Amino acid sequence: MDVHLLVYDLSQGLARQMSMGLLGFQLDAIYHTSIELQGREYVYDGGIISIVPGSSHLGQPLERLHLGKTNLPMDVIGDYLESIRSIFTIEAYDLFRHNCNNFTDAFSNFLLGKGIPSHIAQMPQAVLDSPFGRMLMPQLTQGVNASRQNGSILGLQQSSQPIAPVKAASSVKNVTSQSELSALLDQAKTSCAVVYFTSATCAPCKMLYPLYDQLAEEFAGKATLIKIDIAQPQASLVASQYSISATPTFVTFLKGEQENRWSGADQAALRGNVQLLVQMAHPSHPHEKLRLPTFANPNSKPVLFGKVPPMQKLMAKMGAEISNRPEVEHLRRFIEDRTKGEALDAVLPNMGHMASFLQESVTKMPIDTLFTIVDLFRCALLDPRVSGYFAEEASHRTVVSILNTVNEQSECPYALRLVTLQMACNFFSTPLFPDEILRNEHLRAPITRLISTSFLDDGHSNTRVAASSLLFNIALTDRKSRLGEAKPSLPDEDLIELAASVVEAIAQEEASAEALQGMLSALGHLVYFTNLQGELADLLRALDAEGTVLAKKKAFPKEALVTEVGSELLGKGLRAP
Repeated sequence: MDVHLLVYDLSQGLARQMSMGLLGFQLDAIYHTSIELQGREYVYDGGIISIVPGSSHLGQPLERLHLGKTNLPMDVIGDYLESIRSIFTIEAYDLFRHNCNNFTDAFSNFLLGKGIPSHIAQMPQAVLDSPFGRMLMPQLTQGVNASRQNGSILGLQQSSQPIAPVKAASSVKNVTSQSELSALLDQAKTSCAVVYFTSATCAPCKMLYPLYDQLAEEFAGKATLIKIDIAQPQASLVASQYSISATPTFVTFLKGEQENRWSGADQAALRGNVQLLVQMAHPSHPHEKLRLPTFANPNSKPVLFGKVPPMQKLMAKMGAEISNRPEVEHLRRFIEDRTKGEALDAVLPNMGHMASFLQESVTKMPIDTLFTIVDLFRCALLDPRVSGYFAEEASHRTVVSILNTVNEQSECPYALRLVTLQMACNFFSTPLFPDEILRNEHLRAPITRLISTSFLDDGHSNTRVAASSLLFNIALTDRKSRLGEAKPSLPDEDLIELAASVVEAIAQEEASAEALQGMLSALGHLVYFTNLQGELADLLRALDAEGTVLAKKKAFPKEALVTEVGSELLGKGLRAP
């Protein structure tokens, strides 16, 4: 997918004519930029908006620069844009420090691993550094503040031609052959499916189409709704196999077996039968009847580690040779600007250079001082623009190299293990990383290993706290996928390994109430709404996880989660219905 930078001149040519006399240097344009991607122009103007390219009152761009190609799917790109909306708001807009060019630079970094041309990105600061620019700054700022009241800085949203909404594709699966039908029914063996036999010449059939589409949307992820037009040559063979003599006829399947069939254009019967089928395929979970306030809360947030270390001390431990590297300087300045409450003004480092530097550091820095670089990276990952970039990095080379290096140490330094755990927690500052962790074994495996081995560190409670926080983040993500977000979930083998590790860690925990609380919370989210006939439930019963947790009452009498997880979730909650 091609990525273009659309470059406009807000001065309409005046900058080229007058800049030398006013500013003391040649400025070809007052640059306004946007990103063009798949027929849309993405721009920051009082928020991130999407318009028809060239449709605003600015007219056609001065230049259309090809920045490169991206292989990222549009749903991932959409998730990234959503994750940074809180950074690019109408209130945050600053003509010199946080503007459209900062947005396109960050977006380009995410898409391609490189920013926009430096002469464009640095133009506002160059103007501000001139005497005339500083003199004009109050008036220009006043003008921007006045524009905020209209919800737009440049008025692009009002003058643009909004892109017509794309009609969502129907969730109904249209098939014409037995092989297509068999494939869909095979995919629905763990759930349910409805097959609608219709005909292009059947008027009553067409009356049910809107309702059938609505039911497909309503029960997406819970039921597969299929439509077959028996007037099609190949479809007639399917109709014969199911002895279809009239349309409309419906045949339902539950857990791979034919469950019901009926004919007629009765809308109430269609809705009622589909609802009953879904209820049978997805009965209410016994955990819904338990007192589980901690785990029933849908608004739980991941744990992030935002504390920034004293930079001077960190640089001293890093050593002059490394701390004087430009990559470190840019990263340090970015973090310090965020720490000062100027997160919106922080200049995003070059992501590609950062990735290369981190990978180089892992292989060349002494293991005893590597934690300094990882700690800087941890702080940077709090920004969703940074974490979003590394979530979509090819093969996750940078983060996997760090994780593998830590896992390969027979005696990993405490500081390095701790900041690596905290770094992995900060992956969750973007919605992109959790999906990648659940989806990709090559990323998930070193994280799982890091958690399991870190629970064994009985000499440092902070390590166990960080490990339980990372497991909590993963368990929370997995729980949300189980509750119907139609996203990937943890494979059974990973669930088993993580659950066994945390139960053992709970049994061994005697010193830290904070670590125990984190472990119990993580275990609870792993177990909540699990399959009571599944391997995880069997394992927890075999390990007597209930007894292990309840045994903590003596050492930690004030920890309420001992009762909620032990008595309710692992006790009542694991009893087969």
